[in-house]
Amino acid sequence: MVKEPKRVAVLMGGLSAEREISFRSGRAVARALRRLGYEVVAVNADRRLAEKLRRLKPDAVFNVLHGTYGEDGCVQGLLEVVGVPYTGSGHVASAIGMDKDLSKRIWRARGLPTPPWTVVEKSHGAGGVRLPCELPVVVKPNGGGSSIGVSIVRRRQELEEALATARRYDDRVILEKYVPGREVTVGILGAKPLGAMQVIPKGEFHTYEVKYTKGMEEFILPAPLPAAVYQGVMRLALAAHASIGCEGVSRVDLRVTERGRAFLIEVNTSPGMTELSWLPKIAEHAGIGYDELCERILKLARLKVRETTL
Repeated sequence: MVKEPKRVAVLMGGLSAEREISFRSGRAVARALRRLGYEVVAVNADRRLAEKLRRLKPDAVFNVLHGTYGEDGCVQGLLEVVGVPYTGSGHVASAIGMDKDLSKRIWRARGLPTPPWTVVEKSHGAGGVRLPCELPVVVKPNGGGSSIGVSIVRRRQELEEALATARRYDDRVILEKYVPGREVTVGILGAKPLGAMQVIPKGEFHTYEVKYTKGMEEFILPAPLPAAVYQGVMRLALAAHASIGCEGVSRVDLRVTERGRAFLIEVNTSPGMTELSWLPKIAEHAGIGYDELCERILKLARLKVRETTL
């Protein structure tokens, strides 16, 4: 944990397809920390990030980067090398969380339920793809978030276009069984689940446009599940978070069938912090306002690699 950080660098923007959402998250976090009395420097995490950090000498970094380079372990490794404590998970957990295939392999090895899936490499066309199940399937980039490049394929002839869309963002593409039911997401702070929320999109699913357009989603807190199912979802989300080594904060997305079976979809190691983002809504329902949430995340910042000498 950082001891009384005064000068905080909020990393935002970055180099991924989620750059604009990161800016929105970062500006909101920066405003909150300034209201709390911290000296805040907003930092666009471009190719000169290491140089900027050496010049600024922050006491801690609040990482609000999403996607490639910012959420996949790259920035986390850099921060370990330069010795600046930072929020969220370490470089290993961040890399695993960004890799949907690897996350699901770990969950399956731990006996945690996740829908059947297969990975399609860049060289494979739609004709030779073996589906993991009967249609429909969800087609998405193996890395990335914010539903960018995601499609639901209900007919075989739609697969080629869905693969092409996902490959704009990652050479490796996940084909995952579509699980009908409720979209439920769980916010985790420290080692405690804050609550489970159902999210209902106005449209077929949570596209990028739906997620970041006000009024395009309905939020139900707490998620309207039987008590035993609700508690099971909370335990499953925490197990998913812990199994890949997450710490600090995360958001775990699940699908829950009408019969109450829950399936892990993905874990977000750097969840959005915009005015429309899901984690702040869950925290608010748990009695944690936005500013307090930011400060609590900040106070969990630390270096994750122990230095050793021979």
